[in-house]
Amino acid sequence: MGYNSTWFKPGRQTQWAITVNCLNAFFLLVHSFANPPNEFVDTVSRFGYDQGVFGGLISDPDFLEVVKHPSEAFLGFIDSIEAYRKARLTTPCTGVGIDTSTVPMYQAELCKSHVRGRLVTTEVLFTALGIAVAYFFAFGMNFVGGAVAWRLPIAAQILPAVIISIVLFGLPETPRWLIERGRIEEATQVMCQVYGTGPEDEYIVAEKAAIIEALEIENANPFRWTHVLRKDRVQTGWRVWLAVLALTFNQWSGINVIVFYIGTVLVVNVGLPRSTALVAGGCMNLAFAVGSLVPAVYLDRIGRRNPMIYGTIGLGLCLMVISILLSYQGTSSEAVTSKVSIAFFALYMLIYGTSLNAIPWCYAPEILPLKARAKGTSLAVMMYWVWSFTIVMVTPTMITNIRWKTYVVFMACNFAIAPAIYFLFPETARLSLEEIDNIFIKDTVSIISSRNLMDTE
Repeated sequence: MGYNSTWFKPGRQTQWAITVNCLNAFFLLVHSFANPPNEFVDTVSRFGYDQGVFGGLISDPDFLEVVKHPSEAFLGFIDSIEAYRKARLTTPCTGVGIDTSTVPMYQAELCKSHVRGRLVTTEVLFTALGIAVAYFFAFGMNFVGGAVAWRLPIAAQILPAVIISIVLFGLPETPRWLIERGRIEEATQVMCQVYGTGPEDEYIVAEKAAIIEALEIENANPFRWTHVLRKDRVQTGWRVWLAVLALTFNQWSGINVIVFYIGTVLVVNVGLPRSTALVAGGCMNLAFAVGSLVPAVYLDRIGRRNPMIYGTIGLGLCLMVISILLSYQGTSSEAVTSKVSIAFFALYMLIYGTSLNAIPWCYAPEILPLKARAKGTSLAVMMYWVWSFTIVMVTPTMITNIRWKTYVVFMACNFAIAPAIYFLFPETARLSLEEIDNIFIKDTVSIISSRNLMDTE
């Protein structure tokens, strides 16, 4: 992408342009999670959003039956069934993968280490906000008849998408990407533009030197996909697997059981009326957004590891209590225990927002060395979507057949994730991307012992 430095003033204005564009990208992406399942939608909601950046789908039962789950923002303006099908095919293959694998990495490489956690996790906060907005939008449009009930929500996404696309042409490539290709002078100009200082500024000089040094180390052993199976000086393979694990744990927590199927869960497992379940689900998504404020504000102070460790323990406890309460179905206590479980569903969403919602998206790109950052992040995001797809596909069967035991499965996953993070994940808070390399280069600092790096500062 070309860079036109005249678009924005150096310093704060450029930083805001980068941040706001990244936030909007994740806000548009998140409509994907606000889609109740078809079994629930057919009676309480006329539409929903499918997975896809800058796009959505229509969940009206009649519409779905005819056009096979279309998606894409421009669907609000086209009428051809064939066009719907093409959009449905291209949206998840292009928008989702590109957006989720590049935006966190781009933001991480264009901010200082002391704010990197807050900025990247704020992107995922907008995921939670988007879920809540889309969920209540769906509820409101449920009372509107005609084609506008589904065309307006989809077409409305075009405006911010167009703005993002235009602003992108005025944003810079990252200095690390430019230096890697020998464009050192241009990288210096970008850093001056982003940080609002001159080329002789102490931070810019030190940052440029650190990037060049890191590249020299990595160029001595260029990244190949086979490196994920062996060690090198900067332990590229191990770091790729850490990135993959971070985003895999995001899904193993069981979040999609709640977000995607909260409507069905509240109807089938809890026994709420359908309309009440939709409102309750929207309130739970608001709790999700509130919880996501914590890492967006405090992540660089509290670190990465502790929120994930304590968060997964909290998630496991919530699911344990939910499974116990729902196990009383069919007994005289069912009415009371089912209602109490709603509070723990909301608490689960709150805790997830503070921990595994945002932090893995920050941790995955920053743990990777520069040479492997693009490919490693892409691999991690791919595994995220593989697990997302798998869990979304098997959850309806689990809820129908084993009912409350579904939550026991994900309870066990959360209790297994906590020690895995404790023993395997080093702390990266307040470290530059080049300083993170040093954790893995030093022969005297093991992966496990480096977990206490932040605690000894």
